[in-house]
Amino acid sequence: MEVKTKKIAAIVTIAIVAAIIAIAIWPHSEEVTIRTTGATFPQYQVQKWINEYQKIKSSVKIEYEGGGSGHGQEAFLQGLTQIGRTDPPVTEEVWNKFEKTGDRPLQFPEVVGAVVVSYNVPGITHLNLSQNTLVGIFIGDIEYWNDPRIAQDNPGINLPHQQIIVVHRSDASGTTDIFTTYLSLINSTWADEVGAGKTVEWPVDKMGRGLAGNGNPGVVAILKQTEYSICYTELSFAINENLPTAALENKDGYFVKPTDNTIKEAVSKVSSNIPVPEEGYKEDLKQLLNAPGNDSYPIVAFTHMLVWKNINGKHYSHDEAIAIKEFLKWVLTDGQKPENLAPGYVGLPEDVANIGLEAVNSIEVP
Repeated sequence: MEVKTKKIAAIVTIAIVAAIIAIAIWPHSEEVTIRTTGATFPQYQVQKWINEYQKIKSSVKIEYEGGGSGHGQEAFLQGLTQIGRTDPPVTEEVWNKFEKTGDRPLQFPEVVGAVVVSYNVPGITHLNLSQNTLVGIFIGDIEYWNDPRIAQDNPGINLPHQQIIVVHRSDASGTTDIFTTYLSLINSTWADEVGAGKTVEWPVDKMGRGLAGNGNPGVVAILKQTEYSICYTELSFAINENLPTAALENKDGYFVKPTDNTIKEAVSKVSSNIPVPEEGYKEDLKQLLNAPGNDSYPIVAFTHMLVWKNINGKHYSHDEAIAIKEFLKWVLTDGQKPENLAPGYVGLPEDVANIGLEAVNSIEVP
């Protein structure tokens, strides 16, 4: 009887030791939830990353909410999300608000995308838009589809005498910031009269020819429902919704369609200047816009992640910090491989990805 009792005690002891070892090896034995909020520019890419990552890390649940770059920055500031997402770099004013929380924000690019011009004109499957024509449409100077300036860009195409309806974002949008920054870059009248930002006063609204949608999904939905309309959106939305995209005149005067190759060409023609993640507000949004080169698509931009350095465990618990670091390391390495990229996105240049990895490695685990 005594021998049997000793055997049972030994088995129990082994089981306890095994359990302790298991806990030490698997710090995420309990499910950890990561919330990420903001820009819809990378929506399809973020969703693909989440789906692929959770196949290999089922104990980590990742929730994505869009709402636009402005919403992402505000949710990040208020502690409502662990990872903020913003297309344009955060302004210094907002950055200072982040730092007043007592923690240090980190910002770095996550992927490259393109803003495209889509349209809903029955019978028109190809459309060229020169820089001046593009500005003329969105500023409201060009009212009808058969305007001579559009006709000059598109010889041989039978354009209808129908009013142009311009669809734009209603929310504080990074896609809007990228698009209006580009228009300001190529046209001084736009720069002086409208300007650039996450929100602007659209001249076409005062003319009764403007419609507004929430997020890229809202803009695309209105475009599909409204004949003779035009909009700006992210390339992946145009691909997923099977929308036509205009060939835009680039810096060297060539009409270029948005494709993986023309986006890569634009990125290769400029030198990316990414500040250290602790000073992310210093990044210049214009650096990838209107790149030189015959085949460079002109409206290309990084979209960014915001995370906390987590000084003294200010924002993330032990398990959250580990889960966030592991997920973001995967995003910046395996997540940049072609098989893990959604249609319409291009992986980061290696040196830019490495800047993000350094930032992720600096996140403190309490």
